[in-house]
Amino acid sequence: MSHSLLLLQLVVILGTARLLSLVLGRIGQPPVIGEMIAGLALGPIALGQLVPGLHAQLFPPQSLPALTGISQIGLVLFMFIVGAELRLPTGLRAQMSASIRVGGLAMLLPFALGFAIAPWLHPELAPPGVGFLPFALFVATAMAITAFPVMARILKDKGLANTPVGVLGLTSAAVADVFAWMLLALVVALIVADGGWVGFARTVAGLVVLGIVAFALVRPAIGALLHRHAAGGRPEGSVLALLLIVTFAFAALTQWLQLHEVFGAFLFGVCLPRDERLLDTLVERLEHVAVIVLMPVFFALAGLNTSADAFTGMGLSAMAAILLLAVAGKMLGGAAGARLCGMNWRDACALGALMNTRGLMELIVLKVGLDVGVIGKELFTMLMLMAVVTTLMTSPLLGLLMRRECAVAAAAGGKPQSV
Repeated sequence: MSHSLLLLQLVVILGTARLLSLVLGRIGQPPVIGEMIAGLALGPIALGQLVPGLHAQLFPPQSLPALTGISQIGLVLFMFIVGAELRLPTGLRAQMSASIRVGGLAMLLPFALGFAIAPWLHPELAPPGVGFLPFALFVATAMAITAFPVMARILKDKGLANTPVGVLGLTSAAVADVFAWMLLALVVALIVADGGWVGFARTVAGLVVLGIVAFALVRPAIGALLHRHAAGGRPEGSVLALLLIVTFAFAALTQWLQLHEVFGAFLFGVCLPRDERLLDTLVERLEHVAVIVLMPVFFALAGLNTSADAFTGMGLSAMAAILLLAVAGKMLGGAAGARLCGMNWRDACALGALMNTRGLMELIVLKVGLDVGVIGKELFTMLMLMAVVTTLMTSPLLGLLMRRECAVAAAAGGKPQSV
């Protein structure tokens, strides 16, 4: 593949992502939605259908390994930053009971609905050789994901982050995502073990050992290094390079354990010292490059892995059922948990709408499933569209249900500009 083609691909991908992000930002949507839609637009279900010749010339199969490499680097850096940014939201301990109720029900109900629909989906949509249990568990987990970062962005944009609904939504999403990522790691371990419990136990044990090493040895070592060689908590040059080396080492170790590289990068980010100065440096030096330059390539590659055949045969009915159950599970589960905590119906429905946000984290989960072979391109396409639609719903539903609070925040200047 010529370097000029790769550069042209990057121009098209980044230009399309930024354009759609700006357009959708005008109607109150977070930038990630524009980037996800850009990925779909450049894939076979949009550009490939409208101008198949141009699509074939722009994204020939032999060019995809280079894009895959760029995408993997971006994904590892992004998950490292997500882990480093992970904080217990203010008030989590005080609201632990409420957060567990809302987050638990908003995860368990869609999980149960995803598992319930799996017997219908498995015969037609599971790749050859994939057993029912790993397929069903993955579909159920994919239905249960909530995107904490996108939810936080929507709440900030609407000036609702410090309202009771906003605070409980963030704490509940934090609880739900911790359990969802743990469950995903177990599901992937089961998949790569190919049903063998010895292999499953070996992978899980390896992950536990890596976690112990991360927190018992790596965390204090990094803390001591930063204390000695990072003036004011802000790493420069060689220290930052070392952090990146360890990030990729952790990603490689989880790949060696036959898990996805995202788990290692996320684990190392989580085990870093909780120093706001360190986080500011990582965001300043790495996040903008990862999010603005590299992650759109991840979205584009995800879009290129979609299939125009996803909506033939039972495809349309399966897509409709997945979308209906995904929305119902999250909104009813979140609203039921909020009602159990004493919220009125309006606020409970607003909380259910927040828990329906899936966004980028859902797409990362789906890519993990596609990479390990538990789902094929057809189901990947359906679930990716479900992630886009459910995230698109959040902002207008929240604005409708909390119109008065949004108006007060806007009048007080509490609504920041979308980025």
